[in-house]
Amino acid sequence: MTENQRYIPFPIKILIAVLAFIGMFAAAMVLGAADINLKDVWAALATNTTSDKILIIREIRLPREIAAILVGAALAVSGAVMQGMTKNPLADPGLLGLTAGANAALALVIAFFPTANYYGIIIACFIGSATGAILVLGISSLKKGGFAPFRVVLAGAAVSALLYAVAEGVGITFRISKEVSMWTAGGLIGTSWKQLQIVSIFILIGLLIAIYLSRQLTILSLSEEVAVGLGQKTAQIKAILFLVIILLAGTSVALAGNMVFIGLMIPHVVRAIVGTDYRFIIPMSVILGATMMLLADTLGRTINAPYETPVAAIVAIIGLPFFLFIVHKGGKGLA
Repeated sequence: MTENQRYIPFPIKILIAVLAFIGMFAAAMVLGAADINLKDVWAALATNTTSDKILIIREIRLPREIAAILVGAALAVSGAVMQGMTKNPLADPGLLGLTAGANAALALVIAFFPTANYYGIIIACFIGSATGAILVLGISSLKKGGFAPFRVVLAGAAVSALLYAVAEGVGITFRISKEVSMWTAGGLIGTSWKQLQIVSIFILIGLLIAIYLSRQLTILSLSEEVAVGLGQKTAQIKAILFLVIILLAGTSVALAGNMVFIGLMIPHVVRAIVGTDYRFIIPMSVILGATMMLLADTLGRTINAPYETPVAAIVAIIGLPFFLFIVHKGGKGLA
């Protein structure tokens, strides 16, 4: 633990993170192709007045940025939980096949059930995420030694490549490559209030369960033997946390497509700020994950306005050097 972690109280750290989040949210609402200022945003949120700018804020920009908040928080927390459960600093919903599995399931639904509603898409993404994760964990545990970090990463890379190939193959065979590639590229354009009403329930449930089990996760991440000695039902806790990961990752893919590296990067940054106690890591991951996703989406809308730059590409540009840095340090990250 660094000197800053030791002497700066957690409430101060969380307050600073919240202020950064509020600032990023304000910037996300103002910046973009449309000429909007903070006065317009306040009028849209606090009054019943109507105008073209206010309609843009209420019906296009606000639901999109709320979706960015939910997706960023969900991916960051799912990555933190996964790293704590597996004791693998390289664990991430993208690296462990969850997002690839959800993407493949999404392609199959578009091909075979083109009239499926949003609930159907979300359920398919849950099933795909679970399938991808089970394949990765199953393959990596075949050899003696269990879940060695780099063995899991290699299995994840292989399974992800397979599932992405399935998605592409389905797209070519059924001539839906355009629809599949739009999801694969990732993005929040066109997010509606109806979609948010559905996905927000799943994401909020997952986040609340993760926060509730954060103490148990801290003990699990340090020593499973100690957890058993303290009377924890480790198998049940792991099963619940695994379902939380699937819930968060599957819903995120259903809403925004593939967003790799958020779940890897944010938990490492958070541990450098608050230490290794998941009672602090989970809430901070919610805030910093949401802030990071707001930043990525804002950059996607403004770099080449009025055209969209894929958010997944921006996240990958930021996350890939970070991933290489983690590998270079032998998985120790920033902590």
